[in-house]
Amino acid sequence: MDKYSFLNAAHTAYFADLYDQYLKNPDSVEPSWRAFFQGYDFGSENYGVEGEIIEGVSTQIPEQIQKEFQVLKLIEGYRSRGHLFTKTNPVRARRKYAPTLEVENFGLSQSDLQTVFSAGEVLGLGSSATLQMIIDHLEKVYCDSIGVEYMYIRKPEEIKWIQQKLNVNDNNPQFSPDQKKTILRKLNEAVSFENFLHTKYVGQKRFSLEGGEALIPALDALIEQASGYDVKEFVMGMAHRGRLSTLTNIFGKSAKDIFSEFDGKDYEQAIFDGDVKYHLGWTSDRVTDSGKRINLNIAPNPSHLETVGAVVEGIARAKQDDKYPDNPSQVLPIIVHGDAAIAGQGLVYELVQMAQLDGYKTGGTIHIVVNNQIGFTTNYLDARSSTYCTDVGKVTLSPVLHVNADDVEAVVHATLFALHFRMKFKRDVFIDMLGYRKYGHNEGDEPKFTQPLLYKAIAKHKNPRDIYAERLMSEGVIDKGFVSKIEKEYKDKLEEKLVDSRKVEKTEITPFMQNEWVDFTSVEEDKMMKPVDTTYPIEALKKITKTISNLPKDKKFIRKIQRLIESRQAMFDEDRLDWAMAEHLAYGSILLEGSDVRISGQDVERGTFSHRHAVVKVEDSEEEIVLQNNLSDDQGKFYIYNSLLSEYGVVGFDYGYAMASPKTLTIWEAQFGDFSNGAQIMLDQYISAAEDKWKLQNGLVMLLPHGYEGQGAEHSSGRMERYLQLCAKDNMFIADCTTPANMFHLLRRQVKAAYRKPLIVFTPKSLLRHPKVVSTVDEFANGSFQMLIDDARANVEQIKTLVFVTGKFYYDLLEEQEKLERDDVALVRIEQLFPLPTQDMRAVLEKYKNADDIVWAQEEPRNMGAYAHMLMNFEESKNFRVASRRPYGAPAAGSSVRSKIRHKEVIDFVFDKTKNNQR
Repeated sequence: MDKYSFLNAAHTAYFADLYDQYLKNPDSVEPSWRAFFQGYDFGSENYGVEGEIIEGVSTQIPEQIQKEFQVLKLIEGYRSRGHLFTKTNPVRARRKYAPTLEVENFGLSQSDLQTVFSAGEVLGLGSSATLQMIIDHLEKVYCDSIGVEYMYIRKPEEIKWIQQKLNVNDNNPQFSPDQKKTILRKLNEAVSFENFLHTKYVGQKRFSLEGGEALIPALDALIEQASGYDVKEFVMGMAHRGRLSTLTNIFGKSAKDIFSEFDGKDYEQAIFDGDVKYHLGWTSDRVTDSGKRINLNIAPNPSHLETVGAVVEGIARAKQDDKYPDNPSQVLPIIVHGDAAIAGQGLVYELVQMAQLDGYKTGGTIHIVVNNQIGFTTNYLDARSSTYCTDVGKVTLSPVLHVNADDVEAVVHATLFALHFRMKFKRDVFIDMLGYRKYGHNEGDEPKFTQPLLYKAIAKHKNPRDIYAERLMSEGVIDKGFVSKIEKEYKDKLEEKLVDSRKVEKTEITPFMQNEWVDFTSVEEDKMMKPVDTTYPIEALKKITKTISNLPKDKKFIRKIQRLIESRQAMFDEDRLDWAMAEHLAYGSILLEGSDVRISGQDVERGTFSHRHAVVKVEDSEEEIVLQNNLSDDQGKFYIYNSLLSEYGVVGFDYGYAMASPKTLTIWEAQFGDFSNGAQIMLDQYISAAEDKWKLQNGLVMLLPHGYEGQGAEHSSGRMERYLQLCAKDNMFIADCTTPANMFHLLRRQVKAAYRKPLIVFTPKSLLRHPKVVSTVDEFANGSFQMLIDDARANVEQIKTLVFVTGKFYYDLLEEQEKLERDDVALVRIEQLFPLPTQDMRAVLEKYKNADDIVWAQEEPRNMGAYAHMLMNFEESKNFRVASRRPYGAPAAGSSVRSKIRHKEVIDFVFDKTKNNQR
């Protein structure tokens, strides 16, 4: 004992504090103390069956000091595992976990309960707290209606902040009587709204919030409190459950409009198909109790429940970049999840991984899970392998709060904790609100078929409003008639709105984020086909070229990159501009006209094929040089970011960005065109259909490298047939350009037009450096986008074979034509595949009257590429001779030899119809 006698002279609270620091961050403790604590931990882990220490240094430490450490271990146990022993489940018994938090599991006994321990100072209880007092405090903080997970966080300042917040009022809310009445009123709105719909629209789907009504007062408190942080805008995404209640009770959408949607009326707009009521978005302004105006946005979403999360993050980032670059926290994203969806959908993981990346971070998102403990008919034990549906949040070491949805004050308290954490640390935080689903997946389902015991319990369970009202009556905050009074007042208002709605014959859908779109009009296909002035002065092009051709003289660069950058000026001087210059001059011209440019995707800074070099690294420091940001003092901003290895999440993000910032040229580039199929849900639910469903225009550009160069099935085809199949009426542009000038004008058209449509461009790979893929400066400055490029070299009278072709295959055919010296063949390029320039195509057919052999040529198999699209959209194509690979399941052969043979056979068949084209 003598060698540890110095411990008796020190105050045990000092040990407690030091040991607590050691547990959080061992490296923060002085080395000799760290060695001591490590020895203590080693010794204290060697218990016998009855808890007797068998060996180790702890047998030599004074008993009181040992017990101080054991109390600290107990505190550590509550902090780390208390969430497993909470009262957070209103309708199910919790699963059992071991070991428990009984004192015996920490080397303590019942006889220690009245002993005073200095370790209480760690909890803010002072040095005279008994073990019982310490346990009571820990039970309230960690094992009541809120369970908290945070001890995996690696930043001591965050852990300290969380612990200090939790220790205030024992992590129990202390609301004033007026605040409690406000919470009750919002809870009443949630309950009464669902009851009203249930009686007026029997059996209609509404995905009710019943069982999770606490969401409404929580969101209400969040918005009110956020105004104190000077939050200006909320961007929210949520799935179906509770959406209608949120729209009317939080976002201020008139119940009259919702009732019209329930009645299934037709729409005012003839060119608009609309969507089901629980998919629609909404934008409104709200004046908080403190008099501050906050803009609220709830994004439209499809039935792919988590898809909207990516869109919300993109909208939030665009608003931050455009309006609040100096204080991005003034835009706050909120995503409301379902428990089955957040655990089951891979997009959530992509979003979590984006949360702290430079190109995608939004200063922290508040994630709220309306946890029904069931997904359609699937029990939660069959819906995930993780302990909690929110375990994905731990990927970024985000705090997670699990809260009982029946305890509305706890839900509000947890939500405000989340707000404070987000505003302090600019990071994500998750709230898992455990409730139940009163009815089936929709109100027509019978849930007792699959969960008979659970739904027996739910049938007997009081709603959260009545539970809270009883509590407030017992506290003397309200009298017995208060609830019936506010319920009648609210339902009378709903009755009034219902009567009003039935006086109106048609439903009018209000556009989402209309303020951002006041300068833009919605157009149909005839307007899309009209030319847009995309000319740009030669002198300004010279200025851009000079800037992007000169790296800083005082920095060292790799010699090869220096030559590449300098070659831009040479191209301009020699009047032979390549594809990379088309991009750079388009971006530069757009920036100088005052618009921003955002490009993201895998490896876009350099470019997958090393052609772009928009970001150049200094050789000895890796400092990033972005020449496009040096054009002028009043230019737009040029943002370019290499993305994480994600398509679904990133396309969704950039789509959202383009939705909120229509004056920005927003581009997503696939590493290879076929990689876009990882974002297929975004293409199907948003890009191709959003204008029809939700009146949403969007100018997102997708660049998809496409072309058969013998690289196998995976990196040949951008799958243009899929995009073309999605085309209808006026929903998007699809292009397959063959000249740099045409690409330049296509990109400029996307910004200069008075409307916005998604643009899909099948970009080249081998053509990036093809000697014939060049354009003149004059074609850039004074040209325009050509939807069809005629064969300028053709002698019309001599032409016997007229070939329509698109994209890179044109140059393969041109090479063969020159080799064969075939003056009787004209090669006409279709540069815009949708809307198809049918008038120009018919004019070409009329022009080449002597041609008796009309060919559609494509390098893709017949069941891929644009052939089926031609058949559907150009009547005359039914009589064309088709030159293509025969139908295949895979886009191309893995063998480069076989691929070349097939490619050559298609080319041969274009020029000689007697050749076999069925390999």
